[in-house]
Amino acid sequence: MECRVGCAACCIAITISSPIPGMPDGKPAGVPCPQLTSDYRCQLFGKPERPAVCSGFHAEEDTCGSTNEKAFELLRKLEASTVPDRA
Repeated sequence: MECRVGCAACCIAITISSPIPGMPDGKPAGVPCPQLTSDYRCQLFGKPERPAVCSGFHAEEDTCGSTNEKAFELLRKLEASTVPDRA
């Protein structure tokens, strides 16, 4: 599956716990990555400073669905299911 241009759900919906240029403590879920351009492209794509979690993420039907809206829905559910218990 190819990444949908202009989606950027993976750059917005999920937590990135590693440092990102512009966010040394990582990025919380629901906050757009500061490295997104106005047309939702990654300014770090192909660069060594791109976080490993980003480089390792690949568009797949079970995380991206068939629309941008579905991608956000699926990734929010995935994010919620991986939040550690605070008990």
